[in-house]
Amino acid sequence: MFPAILVFGDSTVDTGNNNYIKTYLRADFPPYGCNFPGRNATGRFSNGKLIPDFIASLMGIKDTVPPFLDPHLSDSDILTGVCFASAGSGYDNFTDVATLSLSLAKQTDMLRSYAARLSRIVGEEKAATILSEALVIVSSGTNDFDINLYDFYSIRQNLGVDGYQNLILSGVHHFVQDLYDIGCRKIMVLGLPPIGCLPIQMTAAKQRQNERQCIDKENSDSQEYNQKLKKSLTDMQSNLTGSVIFYADFYGAMFDMATNPHRYGIKETTRGCCGTGEMELSYLCNPLTPTCPDPNHFLFWDDIHPTQLAYLVISLSLVDQILHALH
Repeated sequence: MFPAILVFGDSTVDTGNNNYIKTYLRADFPPYGCNFPGRNATGRFSNGKLIPDFIASLMGIKDTVPPFLDPHLSDSDILTGVCFASAGSGYDNFTDVATLSLSLAKQTDMLRSYAARLSRIVGEEKAATILSEALVIVSSGTNDFDINLYDFYSIRQNLGVDGYQNLILSGVHHFVQDLYDIGCRKIMVLGLPPIGCLPIQMTAAKQRQNERQCIDKENSDSQEYNQKLKKSLTDMQSNLTGSVIFYADFYGAMFDMATNPHRYGIKETTRGCCGTGEMELSYLCNPLTPTCPDPNHFLFWDDIHPTQLAYLVISLSLVDQILHALH
């Protein structure tokens, strides 16, 4: 269906760009990647593959999606798509400053460099066709709400939940418009997951060990934002000629795993596989940190990121949504 796959956003889809920038959010060391082909820690924040890898494979595009900043990126990689995402990034510039990640503005600059290289390989006309026919995946927003609204003091808190949601939606609008202006036409924007079900949020709420459970208020905030996002994207598509811009539900599959884990063979949903699972992330999840015997029994790998199994379940749901939106 697609000649290429292009990926933007945060750690849910970053296949390794943060390996090549100065940031403290890295995952290019064990035990990250322990279930990835070759047992390689590639910079993916999980024990194995991520959403772009699974979608690319399920859609018959490629097996895994390489990061754009990989100095060994080949022409064949360029022709079938790459990842521009950066762990820790968000729609809010305050988020990028806090995490030292690649902002979405920087990611669009990288897309322009990609388009120029593509043109050198196949010519401008063919390059334009590849851009317009490529499947574009955008997954971002969770870091914005965690960092600026829930877990740390930020001046953004003065906006309140509704005001901050609208600020992020404005960021989505500008970013999608940039993608369209560069030549992308088939754009899938993922909504928020159930943020209140992330182990880090349970820890931040100081829940005692036997009381760890999803935080309803944060989940309802996520659902409210997702409804606004869906409407906003529908409005955008109606105003951008020749585009297919659509909302993709991230929330549903993850919430079902969190509330009905037995359906998936999952036994633990409130903490990650790495260490205590309550606060381990990036360098705190390292070769000296013990991990659970079987990540497939866990919804989360570290205190934020799903396991490979969970990403597969989410990706299967997303493929269904892609097929529905584009047929």
